[in-house]
Amino acid sequence: MQSEAQVLGAGAASAFPQMLAATPVKHHPYQHWMLDTVLEPDACDALVAWDPGTEARAGDVGGRRETRNKFRVFVDKTTRAQDARLDRLAHVFESQTVRQAFAQHCGAQLDDAALRLELCLDTDGFWLEPHTDIGAKKLTLLVSLSTNDHSGEWGTDLMSPDGESLARASGSFNSGVLFIPSDKTWHGFVRRPIEGTRRTLIVNYVDPSWRAVHELAFGPVAAQQ
Repeated sequence: MQSEAQVLGAGAASAFPQMLAATPVKHHPYQHWMLDTVLEPDACDALVAWDPGTEARAGDVGGRRETRNKFRVFVDKTTRAQDARLDRLAHVFESQTVRQAFAQHCGAQLDDAALRLELCLDTDGFWLEPHTDIGAKKLTLLVSLSTNDHSGEWGTDLMSPDGESLARASGSFNSGVLFIPSDKTWHGFVRRPIEGTRRTLIVNYVDPSWRAVHELAFGPVAAQQ
């Protein structure tokens, strides 16, 4: 069996934790981290080049991604087999080095959590109602991968429960916002113009109660042991 370093390549396992360690925590409206240079260049290239078809693109979803569940796309076992760059991306977030960094710097409890990587392609008319991600999700990281000149304004809104945007993440390329879901982590997307496609990678770790196991990068944790 290959070691973590052999799978990821030199330096890959340490780059993300170093970046996370250097990122200060923000406390308004709740504890979160605004990250820069989240993914490695080859992962960004693969995610920008990935075209899952027109059905994966969505405008007005009624404020909930669940309305289009059958059209959602994930870095799953099949996708990893088709693109070595995405396979390496998944192994980076699956690695014990990165998991331990989340625990050390963010207090995330991920021992029994499985990795879920979703690529979202939003178009004009898209909006998301305020929600918290509480329940099965143990960590949420939203990485902006849009290349439009105006995409810096397309970041996730950190909200009040009634939908007021209290802070907004940058939508700049390869920036991200990270938080540990709680009953305070209201977030969404206030409707505003989107030119072209708003491309986002959602990184979640989910507990064993997660039923949609086909969405997981490596399957349930128990199944891997």
